[in-house]
Amino acid sequence: AELLAGQDAMALRVEGAGRIVELSGGGVLSANTVLVASGVSYRKLQAPGFDRFAGKGIYYGAALTEARSCAQQHVVVIGGANSAGQAAVHFANYASKVTMLVRADSLTKSMSHYLIEQIAGVPNIDVRVNAQAVSADGDDHLRSIRIRDADGEHDEDVDAMFVFIGAAPRTDWLDGVVGRDERGFILAGADARPAFPLKRDPYTLETTVPGVFVAGDVRARSIKRVASAVGEGSMAVSLIHEYLAE
Repeated sequence: AELLAGQDAMALRVEGAGRIVELSGGGVLSANTVLVASGVSYRKLQAPGFDRFAGKGIYYGAALTEARSCAQQHVVVIGGANSAGQAAVHFANYASKVTMLVRADSLTKSMSHYLIEQIAGVPNIDVRVNAQAVSADGDDHLRSIRIRDADGEHDEDVDAMFVFIGAAPRTDWLDGVVGRDERGFILAGADARPAFPLKRDPYTLETTVPGVFVAGDVRARSIKRVASAVGEGSMAVSLIHEYLAE
């Protein structure tokens, strides 16, 4: 195996059976198959203090292991989609209070009904709609945030804040070659079938380009979990062997 550190994939092109990856350093890699497993970049809030306390009380995304460190603390969860709701429910098992800040006027457009009902049944989760964090303050760690809602702006003491406002797949380098959805996530399997050039159906993790596979969060309609990404990586290896055996 050859590992190339400090280089970005800049473009992909198809030349017969070859799949050519152009690198930022000017070099190229030629292969019969390519697996894209580049994950996503979580979107960050642009407000005073948020960069300063990133990793010091403000976190983007949350591992289950983070919850135990928040025992008996006030935790703020920002976001109104399922990932935010699931995190709030999990943190509520450990934190003394969980505050959800949702910019929309309700959760119904962005969150599954079962999860909304589950949140409503947890007494230490406080859902605030039409609300957003506009700044953060503290010393060597986050201590408070300023919240803007229907009543104006006010400061509130917090111990930790977890942000779930979506993720960017950063797949522009595949533009015009590999099919993507409207948000830039890579189409695969049944989603890739309408644009797939061969008579056979694409493999489960095969994109609109035969021999180019995708695994993990960067795949359209993936469930954005570590366990599923690892599983897809293993599955992709098997599918690549099948492709090469054709």
